[in-house]
Amino acid sequence: MQEESKQQTISVAAIAQPQNDTITLLEAIGILWKRRLFLCGMVLLGAVVGLLVSFWIRPQFTSDALLQIDVKGNKASKAMGEMGALLEVASPADAEIELIKSRMVLSYVVEEEHLCFSATPVNKLKRLLHKEGRMDIEALEIPEVARADEWLAVATGANTYKVITPEGSTLVEGNVGDLLKAPYAGDTLSIRVKLLRAEDGEVFRIGQSNPLMASRDLSKSLKVAEKGKQTGIIGVSYSHRYADRAASILNTIANTYLRQNVEMRSAEAEKTLEFLEQQLPGVKSKLDSAEKVLADYRHSIGSVDMTGETQVHLQKEVDLQKQILALEQERQQATRLFKEEHPTVRTIIKQQEKLRGELAKLKANAEKMPLTQQEVMRLQEEVQVNNALYTTMLNNIQQLRVVRAGEVGNVRIVDYAQIEPLQSKPKKLNILICAVAASFMIGVLIVFLLRMLQNGVRSSSEIERETDVCVYAKIPECHNAILHRRKHKGHTAGQPLVSAAPDDPASEAIRSLQTAMDFSTTGANKNIMVTGLIPGVGKSFVSLNLAALHAVSGKKVLLIDADMRRGVHRGRKNAGLADVLAGKKDIMEASVESPVKNLFVMGAGRAAVSPSELLRGKVFADMLAKADENFDLVIVDTPPVSLVTDAELIWPVVDFNLVVLHYGKHSMDEIKETIKKLKLFGDKPCAFVMNHCEHDRGHYYGYGYYGKY
Repeated sequence: MQEESKQQTISVAAIAQPQNDTITLLEAIGILWKRRLFLCGMVLLGAVVGLLVSFWIRPQFTSDALLQIDVKGNKASKAMGEMGALLEVASPADAEIELIKSRMVLSYVVEEEHLCFSATPVNKLKRLLHKEGRMDIEALEIPEVARADEWLAVATGANTYKVITPEGSTLVEGNVGDLLKAPYAGDTLSIRVKLLRAEDGEVFRIGQSNPLMASRDLSKSLKVAEKGKQTGIIGVSYSHRYADRAASILNTIANTYLRQNVEMRSAEAEKTLEFLEQQLPGVKSKLDSAEKVLADYRHSIGSVDMTGETQVHLQKEVDLQKQILALEQERQQATRLFKEEHPTVRTIIKQQEKLRGELAKLKANAEKMPLTQQEVMRLQEEVQVNNALYTTMLNNIQQLRVVRAGEVGNVRIVDYAQIEPLQSKPKKLNILICAVAASFMIGVLIVFLLRMLQNGVRSSSEIERETDVCVYAKIPECHNAILHRRKHKGHTAGQPLVSAAPDDPASEAIRSLQTAMDFSTTGANKNIMVTGLIPGVGKSFVSLNLAALHAVSGKKVLLIDADMRRGVHRGRKNAGLADVLAGKKDIMEASVESPVKNLFVMGAGRAAVSPSELLRGKVFADMLAKADENFDLVIVDTPPVSLVTDAELIWPVVDFNLVVLHYGKHSMDEIKETIKKLKLFGDKPCAFVMNHCEHDRGHYYGYGYYGKY
């Protein structure tokens, strides 16, 4: 029960511990401020790239035109009104927009404006300076076998040019406006240049594309949209490198669309007129034939005077025939749109059947008349019916001719495209701002990615909790010039940081370390070992400055560089620890007095055998015992634990062990494993020092010589 309670307490404590993986806003700002030079470099690079891109993009000029669609016939949209906009009822302009962007319109524009042909300058410097020439090609036919190759045209004068083959030879040379032809690869190349504005020697890359691909490219570049909701006003815009070409292409699109709209609306009247004109001679022939038969019959039997009853009867039959004929025309028109089963068609058929029934009754009554009157009435009825049909066809033909001549379509051009004096692209300021912003964001991303890659421990409380070893001090990152000297020239070449820059935050942190060690160690702890997990953690920096502080306080201090492989301190005539352990030198002979009073330094020396062999046994322990007799404090700077076993051999013979950690570089498992490994060689007092700390949570400002923490 107690164990369960203990486990719960531990788990609750673990949960209650603050998570150090999160970064606050102040920490993020501090991280970016530390990398401000890098971010400034990224911003400068982005500005340069933005300027180059803005000058590299060729200028574009945008022209626009305005069209109006007549929506009088769209009764549904009128009835819906504003409710139609809310219910997303399709506007008649939507269909017209698709027609404008259709190949039916654009294919003609491609041919009319010669958009299949291109002439692009190739000089990069002139492009960057916006000093490129211009060549407009009116006609071009490249042999199909060489159409994918690179063809060049070179300006040779104010109005002359030459064509260069893919092989680099001159094929043809001539003047602007002339159609030039020359044989090539079993075929003929022909070209006509409409306009040439270029310096002598300027080169253009000429090409011929597929008309279908040119139509698709034009459709993608064309911007067509309705102005407002259900207004019927369509705006069309197009961008081109040359302002006059943009206006010309856009006006050609508008005129082509207008012409085809008129042609489509008059197409039905044209077809009906053609049909009636084809049927008119046959109807006229029937009328002439009926009149001749009636005249011959009257001549054969003499003149017959028709009674009033017969005339009324005949007039009724003629009227019924006209009505039946009119209904038949309506039925034919209806069957074009609907099937025979549609109610509209069925209604017309029923009306025809009713009229035919009435006509049949009249014919039955006519049979009671004398035979002569019946025949005359029949012939006269046929004449009148054919005459009415002929007259109706003539009237319809005349009306259709008037409609065809006066058809204007449901589209009109409100504004034609004009030549724009100012370029619309590139927007250099926008490009520059975007490039600077993008480079800054990339720089921020790189900074935080590098920070994320340094996924080591940054919390001293976490280290103490997991290892049961105290963290005596957190030394901030120091940017003093003394730390930028080469290691092989060493700290002996100048004063330690605590002497050269006593107001530096790192110096204050080392004083805190000295205070912590004074309170935690006894007078018997005269030997202190300083080591690190990996190279570059700053153990030599900590050793030197800690020794200098003790020396300044009045103690006689000996600093021993125990890294006999890559020693920082050289010693007198390269004599050092290796020579003392080998019996070649005495301690005092190998120790050199530093510029700091009471501080002596014993270099690493040069080992003839493996340093590990020199450290084994009692030789090193005896040397430390002798050093204790001559010095108040001995600090041993050892190699990194992870590389060699030297620190493990020195650990048992010293009184106190100081392990230097690099802020944010070591994982907790590495730290725990190192401490466990070292304690196998002896249970000695131990403490941590975190070096290269980043104080991003805030800054503290003191007074006088304390400076900024």
